[in-house]
Amino acid sequence: MADRKNQADLSATERRDFVDAVLELKRQGRYDEFITTHNAFILSDTDTGERTGHRSPSFLPWHRRFLLQFEQALQSVNPAVTLPYWDWTVDRTPRSSLWSDNFLGGDGRSGDGRVTTGAFAFSGGNWPMNIRVDGRTFLRRALGVGVRELPTRADVDAVLAIPTYDASPWNSRSGGFRNNVEGWLGPNLHNRVHVWVGGQMTTGASPNDPVFWLHHCFIDKLWADWQRLHPGSAYAPASATRNVIALGDTMKPWNDVTPQDMLDHTQFYTYR
Repeated sequence: MADRKNQADLSATERRDFVDAVLELKRQGRYDEFITTHNAFILSDTDTGERTGHRSPSFLPWHRRFLLQFEQALQSVNPAVTLPYWDWTVDRTPRSSLWSDNFLGGDGRSGDGRVTTGAFAFSGGNWPMNIRVDGRTFLRRALGVGVRELPTRADVDAVLAIPTYDASPWNSRSGGFRNNVEGWLGPNLHNRVHVWVGGQMTTGASPNDPVFWLHHCFIDKLWADWQRLHPGSAYAPASATRNVIALGDTMKPWNDVTPQDMLDHTQFYTYR
């Protein structure tokens, strides 16, 4: 079983193995398949109007499945690799270890935002933007430009204290934990981090930046923390609801996975 760790606690070998596995998936063409999938589910299904990956209750189980699938792809390259998480309540500046040259590389340069350091820099030739939504052929970042501050621990604790998972109208106007952690209400957690990183992280093709996985791994950990704090609070809606993935409904693109299947993360991995 995978043991997911804070990226700040990774050894030099664990960092290198993670980066090498990501680069190998990119070289094989498998990494870009994840970008395409995420970009396809950033909005509603054009045929049914159904909301799956974002602005809906299934935001959290959909991404839990998505992360698990990516982690399994990494492990097909190196069985020792697991997804690390980025605790942005602690590692809050462009000087954090997350952005070091031997891990994810640093901020983008002024003017065009091009990342020039680390394994994902354009100059290395290992990280082309094959799935583009803005025409740029290189990884871009603008750390702290779109919004100045990352969420705080107090922000997180306020959201974790919300006792209900979700509520009608089951979208970006809903009350409940899901919409607050996604960032359409309250202190703006998930969404704010995407904007703070900038570049491709502000687009539907946000997995173009490998930090996507560490950010969403922390969001998944927060859901696990919330589940532990509120054991009597269930995923909602439990029954069929128009344009919404209910507890027993299958989630695209897998069609064999439901939110119910994703509720217990401990059957797949643990958090340290």
